[in-house]
This record gives sequence, structure tokens and C-alpha cells, in this order.
Amino acid sequence: MDVKMKNIAKSEVLTLKEQISYQDGQVVSKTLAQNSALSITLFSFAKGEEISTHESGGDAFVTCLDGTGKITIDGVEYLLHEGESIVMPAGHPHAVYAEEFFKMLLVVVF
Repeated sequence: MDVKMKNIAKSEVLTLKEQISYQDGQVVSKTLAQNSALSITLFSFAKGEEISTHESGGDAFVTCLDGTGKITIDGVEYLLHEGESIVMPAGHPHAVYAEEFFKMLLVVVF
């Protein structure tokens, strides 16, 4: 199974939150790697934007890179601030809402 990083510099020190920009009124995503076992994606959310409730076939590990996001898992709300992480378990309904401008790294393991 071949996974290669894309859309990001290699052999270079990076600040992840600088690798994706905010766009008013939008959720922006940038895929860094993806195959049948793994997905790594950067997201930026304008304030008030969201990804509505859904389920994933893999465990979804979220790390807040900037701002504040509200993560809802099984109807329970969690506020995520810069440097904090949470796992949204596979098969459980979850959603993401930008309390303010919010950037996150999403790693899904299938």
C-alpha cells in the first residue's frame, strides 16, 4: 500500500497552520495523504462554518492548529483550542463547528 505526501513541502521545517488559508464563508480543505488505510487533511473554517453530523469508517484524530472549534461526538460538545486534540471514534456521529476562525489537522485511520 503506497502512501505519499502531497500538497506540502518535503525536507523543510513547516508550521502546519500556515499551510492553509482562511476564506470568508467557507470550509477549505487540503489533502496531504490518502489511501484505503489513512487520510491526512488540513482544514480551515471561517467563523460559523461547519461540517454537519456524519459518521466515518475510521477513527478520526483532530488537532486544533488555530482558533476554537466545537466538536460534537454522540451529541456531546467539546471545545477544542490550539494545541488540543480529540478522537472522533469510527461509526459514531460527529460534527465540527467553528466557534471562531478555526484550523485543524485531521488524521483518519481506517
